[in-house]
Formats: sequence, C-alpha cells, structure tokens
Amino acid sequence: MTPLRVLVVDDEQLARDELCYQLEQLAEVEAVAQAGNGIEALSAATRHGPDLVFLDIQMPGLSGFEVARRLLEREEPPAPALVFVTAF
Repeated sequence: MTPLRVLVVDDEQLARDELCYQLEQLAEVEAVAQAGNGIEALSAATRHGPDLVFLDIQMPGLSGFEVARRLLEREEPPAPALVFVTAF
C-alpha cells in the first residue's frame, strides 16, 4: 500500500514538529515536507505533490486561506486534500 503523502504547513516550528511526529506514528502516512509560511507551502506542494496538506490559517505573508485558494486553482491536478490546523 502506498502511503498518504502529507505536507505540514505552520509558522511555528514546534507545532510542525509535533504534528509530523504524530503523523509518523501511522504506517500509512509519510510526511514528505514541512513549510513555515505560505510561499514555502506553495513551493513544497509543487515540488513534492502531496496528497494531503495540513495547513495553518494565520501565517505571515500568505494566509492559509490564500494558500488553499492557490492550490485549488492550480493548473496541475489533482489538488491535494486540505485540513486546516490552527491554535487561533
């Protein structure tokens, strides 16, 4: 079985580390990349082609909502599934 490829996006390193740690406990999930802001998230999504993105809402630069909009509007399908994660 091919693992679910996940991108974790949050401007707080500790939050990214904890979520990646939790995801790595699941054999069917592979955290392929992390990003600390919206620009990095778009680049990582293009580079790694994740199936799922865990996306913080409030980040410097592009918000999670803006990142989501851009991911869903990209020309290269399929768009990843999105899960918003936030402490806000």
